[in-house]
Amino acid sequence: MTRDELEKNIVTILVDEFEFENPGLSDNLRDDHGFDSIDAIELLAKIEEMLGFQLTRKEKEQAMTIRTINDILDYIESMQDAHQS
Repeated sequence: MTRDELEKNIVTILVDEFEFENPGLSDNLRDDHGFDSIDAIELLAKIEEMLGFQLTRKEKEQAMTIRTINDILDYIESMQDAHQS
């Protein structure tokens, strides 16, 4: 998936599933949208569905530093790269 496709999918998930309104790519998910750790777990499950594979515990732990949509996109791209090799 291209970054534009990932962005469209992630923004759609955040709007439809987490009720974000007009999320910006640099918005702080927690501060600007009230995103919490339970939301993060749910989002990781959606990301796994989108990618078509299960993330390892270590890969999920790496997601804990995510703060923005841009961070999510970077994370997904790195997971795609890691699983294609």
